[in-house]
Amino acid sequence: MKAPILALLLACSPLLATADTASEQQSIQQLMRHNFERPDSPLDVGPVTVQDDYAVAGWLQDQRGGRALLRKGPHGWRVVLCAGDSLLDPATLRSAGLNEQDSAQLSQAVRQAESEQPIERVKQFALFQGVVKVDKDAAHGNH
Repeated sequence: MKAPILALLLACSPLLATADTASEQQSIQQLMRHNFERPDSPLDVGPVTVQDDYAVAGWLQDQRGGRALLRKGPHGWRVVLCAGDSLLDPATLRSAGLNEQDSAQLSQAVRQAESEQPIERVKQFALFQGVVKVDKDAAHGNH
């Protein structure tokens, strides 16, 4: 009796992980819109690549664009920093707190997700110049 239940759980685990990732992606999109969108300037967020307690989200607003690195903590997701192409570099991810293996995996996952996007959209992500650390309070919506 236990073996069929275990087999069913194992067969469904990838589906559960996918559903959980989709939920995390939606949470990140909502957080970013809540914190950065303005009535006259909607924020378009995506793709969102989630790996454990870190995520990278591409975003477009007006003629600008960039990427945000987020970290999940006890109170949910928060934006750690915004950057352009440097968030594709594992060294930038390591400097933000990821270990070597996780930074390489997240970098590769972001590149894969972005390869499925229109080329013009990805070019806009590169428009963000430099690396800007986001104030912890601003990331929680406490303006």
